[in-house]
Formats: sequence, structure tokens, C-alpha cells
Amino acid sequence: MISRIDLRGAALPEGQALRSLLPRADFDVSAALDKVRPICEDVHHRGDAALIEYAEKFDGVKLESVRVPAEAITEALETLDPAVRAALEESIRRARIVHRAQRRTTETTQVVPGGTVTEKWVPVDRVGLYAPGGRAVYPSSVIMDVVPAQEAEVPSIALASPAQADFGGLPHPTILAACALLGVDEVYAAGGATAVAMFAYGTESCPSAPMVMGPGNIWVAAAKRYFTGVIGIDSEAGPTEIAVLADATADPVHVAADLISQAEHDPLAASVLVTDSAELADGVVRELEAQVAVSKHRDERIVPALTGKQSAIVLVDSVEDGLAVVNAYGAEHLEIQTADAAAVAEKVRNAGAVFVGPWAPVSLGDYAAGSNHVLPTGGCACHSSGLSVQSFLRGIHVVDYSRDALAEITRHVVTLSEAEDLPAHGAALKARFGWKVPTV
Repeated sequence: MISRIDLRGAALPEGQALRSLLPRADFDVSAALDKVRPICEDVHHRGDAALIEYAEKFDGVKLESVRVPAEAITEALETLDPAVRAALEESIRRARIVHRAQRRTTETTQVVPGGTVTEKWVPVDRVGLYAPGGRAVYPSSVIMDVVPAQEAEVPSIALASPAQADFGGLPHPTILAACALLGVDEVYAAGGATAVAMFAYGTESCPSAPMVMGPGNIWVAAAKRYFTGVIGIDSEAGPTEIAVLADATADPVHVAADLISQAEHDPLAASVLVTDSAELADGVVRELEAQVAVSKHRDERIVPALTGKQSAIVLVDSVEDGLAVVNAYGAEHLEIQTADAAAVAEKVRNAGAVFVGPWAPVSLGDYAAGSNHVLPTGGCACHSSGLSVQSFLRGIHVVDYSRDALAEITRHVVTLSEAEDLPAHGAALKARFGWKVPTV
């Protein structure tokens, strides 16, 4: 059901040597890049016509327009199951609480008398958000995309999600209903690389956006890489990951259920257990066999994910060694199910999000913890963060110096400019003082 990697009995290697021992999915964005490049350029040159053609080719639908009519968004909310609506509204409420607290404030620092530097935070002018729509429907991703953008006060927000043949070429109605609840009325039936290209270049119906955010498959990731340097992106999201650091105090029923919960996303999803307890490992294997047998997406997703090279049980000598392993792995989602889990969680340095103890499963974060579930994958948590209000803001330094404050620092600026063989830099200051370095 799931392989084992035994790292017990010897000192753990460090850095890349340790990372190379850990399971990871094959996810070749570079190879996909060659396939998305002509698609992106076709959208660039033919605009909406290309989007309509690719919707028919990839999604099996013939669109009249890529822009979703306002009445379709309204109808989706009106016909939404009341229980689903209540759950989405509570998810939105909790996400707003967390993300509103992330908003940066303008700070002015007096460096010297008469000299200040102010850092002000300005949202991007417009953002294109993406909500996947392949093997599953993700209204939760609409919430995770839109709420931080709104709390950052982005003035123009658009969202794309793939056209669905079962729904007349519109995105899934639950996606549209989530947009309605959030007040997003600019929605497009476009998926994969075509959606990213639509936002990056703009088309007849969709103005371009300087930033594109949101999770997606390898084609979305490849398109984001193609446009790196042209638009801002969050990350090249890969298959979802869960790592669980657990000791003998963990309940194997809980651990197995949590590993399965991420495996049901995709055959390439990674489920990793790191433990110093062979008994727990054995118990988890037994539970996996029992729980997988009655799981809905067993054959097409869960079994391939759990048996793939990206999933494993990693045995270590101690929880401290386990910490070294999960910090090297840099999981998208990391659960800590150990004695004194909060103290162990404090030592985690690399993870997209950390879930502490038996009552904070990853599924909670996927929907209603208030945290964001758009997180770095593929080990990128070692250097990147998940989606937040800060993702949509730019810090701009505003420098304000008086004549006296500039006079006081001029000799140092001139000295440094000459040390770098850029004398015109210093001359720009001397010109203000009759071409002489002022004596202060």
C-alpha cells in the first residue's frame, strides 16, 4: 500500500543529501513548458477566438463567449444547496478574520532630523485569479484566492475556472455561487494555460492583469513559468502534499485518514508519514488498507497516490530526527501528532502550513480554519510562503530629506559613489550645493 524508507541507526545527512532520500513526485514543469508556449502565443495573437477553440478542444464545449453572464452567477447562488451556502459563508467569515489581520500599515521612520523614509503598501491594480476544475470542484479555492485580494483592497478582481460540459460550458455552479457570495462578477470560462495567457496578455473580453494567482495543474504551473517576469505569480503549484510527524502517542486511525484525505486529490498527491514508532507505522498501514477499501476515489486516485514514489513512511530514531526530516522535506501541509505537539511545532522552520495536534487536521485548513490553503509545494516551503494579503501588496519606500539632512550625508554618498566608480552619482548631490561637498 505504501513504501517505507528507514533512516534509523545512523546520523542523518544534511541539506540536499537528506532531501534526496525523501519521496517526491515527478513534476516536470520544463517539459510542459514546451507544450504551453504555443498555446499562450496563440491566445496572444487570436484572443477570444483562441480561448473558444481551446475550450472545445480541451473541455469539449462550444462557447459563445468566455465571459460568464451575470445572470448565470446570480442563478448559481439562488439554486445553491442551503447547507453548502451556509458552509461557504462560514468559510468566508473565518478567512476574513485571519486575512484582515494581515493588512500592512504605512510606517514612517525618521532616519535623521529632517530625513524620513516611509514605507507604504499599495495593492496591485488588478489580479487574475484561478480556481481549478478538473477531477474535483474547488469553491474553497475561490475563497482562498479572493478573500486576501479583497482584504488587500485590490480594485479589480477577475476569476477564471474551466468550462464544464455538464453545465453548458459554464464553470461549475458551486464555483459561480462562491463568486456571487464574494461579490466577484467578472468570471471567465477558461482553464489551464489558456486562462493564464488570457490574464497575462488580455483579450477582447478580458483586460490584462499584472498578477495571476491561484492553484492549478502542471499546465497552469508551466504557463506561470512562461510569463515569469511579465506578470507576478504566487508559485508554480505542484501536486498536493501532506507530511505527518508522529510518535507513539498518535492515533493510527487519525493518521491514516489524514494521509488518505490528501491522496484523494490526485494520483500524484504525496502522503508522507515520518515517525520514530515502528508500532505506529504498522498500525497506520493496517488502517490504510481498511480505510482505502471503502474510499470513494480508491482506484483512480488514492491507491495510485499512496503507492507512488511520492508517498512513504519514513522511520527515524527520534522526534528530533523527524523534525530534521520534515524541515528538509518542506511540506505543503505538515501535521504534528506527537506528545507536546505545540512545542514540537515551534521548531518547524519549513512548511506551507502547520497543523498542531490531533484536533487540527489538514482538512480543517482546506476549508474552514481561517488559514489559506494556497500553499507552496515541491519543497518550495523552504523559501516561499502561502497566499496572503501580502501577496497582493507592494511595499514602496517614499524618501523625504530636507536640505540640511542631505548636506549632512553628502560627503558619504560622494565617497561611496567614487568607490564604485560612479562619480555622477555623487555629482548629483554636489550640484545641489554649488558643486562643493558641504561642510557640516
